[in-house]
Amino acid sequence: MQPLAIAPRVKQRRRSELGLLLVAVVVITLAYLLASLGTRDALPPNALNFIGVIAALALVVHLANRFLAPEADPVMMPVVLMLNGIGFVMIYRLDVSPQMAVDAPWHYQAAWTALGVVAYVVTLFIVRRSRDLERYRYMLVFGALVLLVLPLAPYLGRTSEAQLNGVKLWIHVGPITFQPVEIAKLMLVVFFASYFVEKREMLSLSTRRVGNRLLPDLRPLGPIAVAWVVAVLVILLEHDIGFSLLLFVMFITMLWVVTGRWTYVVGGLVAFVAGTYLAAHLPFARTLIDERVGAWINPWAHYSSYGYQTVQGEIALGRGGLTGAGLGLGTPYYIPVAYSDFIFAAIGEELGLLGTTAVVVGFLLVVGAGIRAAMRARSEFSQLAAVGFTSILGFQSFFIMAGVVRLLPLTGVSLPFIGYGGSSLVANYVLVALLMRISDEGATPPGVAIGLRHPVTRMRRRALVAARAAPAPNAPPGGVSTVAGGASTTHWTGQANTSSDRASPDTGVPTTDEGGPSAGGMLS
Repeated sequence: MQPLAIAPRVKQRRRSELGLLLVAVVVITLAYLLASLGTRDALPPNALNFIGVIAALALVVHLANRFLAPEADPVMMPVVLMLNGIGFVMIYRLDVSPQMAVDAPWHYQAAWTALGVVAYVVTLFIVRRSRDLERYRYMLVFGALVLLVLPLAPYLGRTSEAQLNGVKLWIHVGPITFQPVEIAKLMLVVFFASYFVEKREMLSLSTRRVGNRLLPDLRPLGPIAVAWVVAVLVILLEHDIGFSLLLFVMFITMLWVVTGRWTYVVGGLVAFVAGTYLAAHLPFARTLIDERVGAWINPWAHYSSYGYQTVQGEIALGRGGLTGAGLGLGTPYYIPVAYSDFIFAAIGEELGLLGTTAVVVGFLLVVGAGIRAAMRARSEFSQLAAVGFTSILGFQSFFIMAGVVRLLPLTGVSLPFIGYGGSSLVANYVLVALLMRISDEGATPPGVAIGLRHPVTRMRRRALVAARAAPAPNAPPGGVSTVAGGASTTHWTGQANTSSDRASPDTGVPTTDEGGPSAGGMLS
């Protein structure tokens, strides 16, 4: 990579992002106007206000990325805002429909979206280096377990949602009701990534002899298994399957990535099947699992009870066909809780197979950007954390969409960025901010400061570019830079060069300011 190409590349990335954000604003605005025309036969009275707000949010995101993460992926945030906008339009369409039996206040979702963007900017501003999170791993895992237990508290856990369906995932503090498990899953990812990286060699190498075979020593998995079992048991006590399944899949995915051993995957699948069988016979989870499985295998047999929602979702997808009935012209209000669990079916009815395919492609683009950030990460911790965050986002999307089309039993998790819910929306914006930070670190050349581009940082960037571009006639004590054939080569002699781009005093291998090698890693 040519040093003089740093600044133009940054500008090109952010310009591409700005163009994609503009496309997202236009598409969301047109969808909003069509939804109002379909339901009310008139344009919304607050159309100009809506355009101004959505454009302002897009501009805030762009400026935050330009100054806080200039090298980050230019595709991720436009796609996220597009998914968020599609979900908001569907929630607005359902809320203003006179046939909707249960209100889905769209103005609440608008407020949570603005708060999510604020959380995104604050996360980028506070987390300047992803490796800084590794220092607080035990504090984070303790906080995660506390957050998981909070819905079981006598007063905090008494919410209308718990009284309605028996699921104890919400807590209320004054007028605010939210799901602490959404924040807890991010904390657990950081803890798992830090612990797995530290114990990587012990988990990967076969050091324990069993008969004629060598197997990995499972003792390092003790603390991590205890934390995972406690988390899953707490969620089962809260009568929820979706998040326990999500935590399990995230755990196995990160363990497989850090070790590369399929034995952990096979053992995890066996443990999952055994755990599901055991949970199906526990008194506090048996009824819920029986209902979910029954609605999955044959919902028509339970049409008058817990199979009604699944049946109405299938009918809505069938009515949508290839192109859909049109925004505001369908009947998704027949689906119970269409704005949350079954918003994917509502999109399928009014936008058809083309609309649902666009949603799936959007999630694939976000997951692909997360995997690309993991592959380019500077440290093993950042790589594994990016894998954990991406697996949460990808599997959560897959579980809910697969449940709607009856590929899997319903899990009860919300569709990220699209389904109604403030805690999920804010937590997912924080998740994407962390992925953008890792992406920015991986794409930033060694020697260039990461984070806020204040005047000192810009001066250091210009000085470094000029130093790399100029030929070095004599060899300095720390190394010799040569320019041959348009390519710059650095010979390291074991003496530190700068605080951000330095050589190991023992080996002379170039390292980054994150403490790891400047190239290579688990996913390279």
